[in-house]
Amino acid sequence: MHDDKEAHHRDVILDSVNEGVFTVDSQWRITAFNRAAEQITGIMRSDAIGKACCDVFHADICEKACALRQTFDTGRPIVNATAHIVTNQGHRVPIRISTAILRDRRGSVIGGVETFQDLSQVEELQKELESRYTFEDIVGRSDAMMQVFRVLPQIAESSSTVLIEGPSGTGKELFARAIHNLSPRAKHRFVAVNCAALPDTLLESELFGHKAGAFTDARRDKAGRFEMADGGTIFLDEIGDISPAMQTRLLRVLQNHVIEPLGAVRPKTVDIRVLAATNKDLAGLVKSGAFRQDLYYRIRVIHLVLPMLRQRREDIPLLIDHFVQKYNRLQGKDIAGVSVEVVSRLMEHDFPGNVRELENIIEQAFVLCRGGMIEMHHLPPELRSETLARRDTGGPVNLKSMERQFIRQTLKYHNGNRREAAKDLGIDVSTLYRKIKSLGIEVPETDGRSRRN
Repeated sequence: MHDDKEAHHRDVILDSVNEGVFTVDSQWRITAFNRAAEQITGIMRSDAIGKACCDVFHADICEKACALRQTFDTGRPIVNATAHIVTNQGHRVPIRISTAILRDRRGSVIGGVETFQDLSQVEELQKELESRYTFEDIVGRSDAMMQVFRVLPQIAESSSTVLIEGPSGTGKELFARAIHNLSPRAKHRFVAVNCAALPDTLLESELFGHKAGAFTDARRDKAGRFEMADGGTIFLDEIGDISPAMQTRLLRVLQNHVIEPLGAVRPKTVDIRVLAATNKDLAGLVKSGAFRQDLYYRIRVIHLVLPMLRQRREDIPLLIDHFVQKYNRLQGKDIAGVSVEVVSRLMEHDFPGNVRELENIIEQAFVLCRGGMIEMHHLPPELRSETLARRDTGGPVNLKSMERQFIRQTLKYHNGNRREAAKDLGIDVSTLYRKIKSLGIEVPETDGRSRRN
């Protein structure tokens, strides 16, 4: 009778917990199964008790990476591992798992306990967020990115040449592909050429092609990239690195829409749209005489300038989620995300390598992180440095310091305009004023009413 009362008391307590909870004995038989577990799995407690947990959950980790088995083997709890289970109705449900060992009063192991949370709603919200803040694989919600998103369809509709300028790692090829994919030429080829990767003689052959016998090793005709892109789009990356001689040949293509393969008797007409990109100051190269002015104005009919990542810090959490999902797919993992400390540290970093650097950081963390959350010790050593990680508070970075940094950056971007900053942050102006006061944020001297364009 005493045992029945204890079991009833235990079930009442477990049923008050919002997360699914079950316990197993040393033979992996389920000994307790709470109401939330019933709701998530669609399996009644009476049908679960006494059965092996793998027969109840049909989880993707049951065979090789059972979280409870790892806890039994190592003696250490597992926190925030991720997995998928199949419900009684056959639905696949994403869950987040934590495990621990159960011991009796004498300290002997008598079983284990696992809690799990249904992440279906989180996944749906994440998908909705992605659909709102992604554009042809480009992720962003910052004002700077939204302005670019607004003009991309209009740029795509035209047939004009576009010059995309931005530092290395800002995703210039992604934007070029987006312009092509949204354009009337989308059914034809998008051909990318890195102009800095080849010496002049090879680049000429690569772009224009050659006829058999044009030079010693030319045993057969070879179509150049311009010919391959006929009807579509050619993307000339790092155009600021081409030689004066190549600049002259390229100008002729843009003016007359004809190419002359090496060794050809007559020119060939091509129907192409040219998109060019550079991480250099082309206007400065024109002034110094290193880049032809007439070519510069030919490729700069439409000018698109991409912001550095430190100019759009509010996009960093979105980009982190995007890359976590990307590498989960590529590597077949179930990393739940990154810790608050990691987000905070990455929000502080200046990212000289821009979005490419952030992606590399997440990819490296995936190599080191076996499961659960990406933590500070998974980051590169330079980002784990105590000196770099201690800024606002003189102590370890926490959620409050991250919020302070985020609000300060947003105010700075809006030139001190509280109303615009509050709108961008998604909070009421009065809430922003309270946070400025409680977090001790020094606001810009200007009030933002004469905001820059």
